[in-house]
Amino acid sequence: MPANRTYLTQQDISSILVAAENYAAQANFAVTISVVDDGGHLLGLLRRDGAAPVTAYISQEKARASALGRRESKIYEDIINNGRTAFLGATPALHGVLEGGVNIVVDGHTIGAVGVSGVKSSDDALIAKAGIAALGINS
Repeated sequence: MPANRTYLTQQDISSILVAAENYAAQANFAVTISVVDDGGHLLGLLRRDGAAPVTAYISQEKARASALGRRESKIYEDIINNGRTAFLGATPALHGVLEGGVNIVVDGHTIGAVGVSGVKSSDDALIAKAGIAALGINS
């Protein structure tokens, strides 16, 4: 028998997008918020008024990198900034190697990720974390 598997429901996706959007609205941040599953496939996207069109692409890629790597995308940015630029050529499938992608962990397993783009990367990450917090999970 297959093991029970936790996954993101439509309600989870809505909760994440609403909470992240509310956090961004309080700071008047023009961002795009993307939610992906554990394989990096887009499940939901919200582009706030005023967000540049490219943020829709970048937020998805940050979320995808986080989901596939099962860690925050900031880790990849740190690797590159610390001089290991060969990492860029070694991972041609990952384009969102900037802070702002946060994986969603349930019982030690990544079930998806949230990516945000549009403001300072550290603020993007805070918005993503605010969305994930709406799930009320203890990873």
